[in-house]
Amino acid sequence: MKKENAIEVRNMTKSFKLFYDKPSTLKERLIFWNHKKAETRTVLENINLDIKKGETVALIGVNGSGKSTLLNAAAGFEKVSKGTVKIDEKVVGKPSLKYITIFQNYGLFPWRSVLKNVELGLEKMKVPKEKREEIAMKNIELVGLKGSEHKHPAELSGGMKQRVSIARALAADPDVLFMDEPFGALDAITRMKLQDDILRICKEENKTIIFVTHDIEESVYLADRIVILDNANKGIKSIVNINMPEDRDRTSDDFLAVRDKVFDIFKMKHEKRIEYYI
Repeated sequence: MKKENAIEVRNMTKSFKLFYDKPSTLKERLIFWNHKKAETRTVLENINLDIKKGETVALIGVNGSGKSTLLNAAAGFEKVSKGTVKIDEKVVGKPSLKYITIFQNYGLFPWRSVLKNVELGLEKMKVPKEKREEIAMKNIELVGLKGSEHKHPAELSGGMKQRVSIARALAADPDVLFMDEPFGALDAITRMKLQDDILRICKEENKTIIFVTHDIEESVYLADRIVILDNANKGIKSIVNINMPEDRDRTSDDFLAVRDKVFDIFKMKHEKRIEYYI
């Protein structure tokens, strides 16, 4: 049975007008003093992409290729210049609790306990207090933080804070989960543990997930498909389908073959492949 689309991006273009707070060059001064001649920079142009329900998709590319811009447009944080972005056949106009974004900086309130941070979205949804706590505790347990529900963010490690952020997002039961480099600030061991958590949660909760990463190996480990963006053409350079089981072995021949395929798309030399980041 063919899966329905969770997200549909059609002919999407995103441009920005550039204004300079502290103009230094003659060109910048002219732009600063005459907004009508402000420089327009197109980051993404004519993007078309379908993401199926329950699918996990990684967005990768060099700096400036539009990874975060595409994610923010899909999540409702950025208005598109042309075209449309739809989630469940409805045009995205602003952020919603039906599609939630997890950021690298956690976004936790320091005066609220783990439990109260996870309950935040449920409060906005007007969920009764008893039900709020039940849902929050279920998701705290899901991310492996049972016993820490009364701690405050200052008492938590970086990995624990990101787990709280994930639990808070899942508690609102969103249809789509967006993640913008969610593991970028974590040490390698914690990052790998959280990657395993995300794989397990994806399987258990059947969520649609779109995430931005600079880590090629992470994209191969987590995603069903990798969308590679190209800053030269302001569009999608390639889409790599990953036909591997959910329980992936980073040392297997299949895993390394997909990883090397992505390396080849970026035309990375073999001696530089020890660096997984782009």
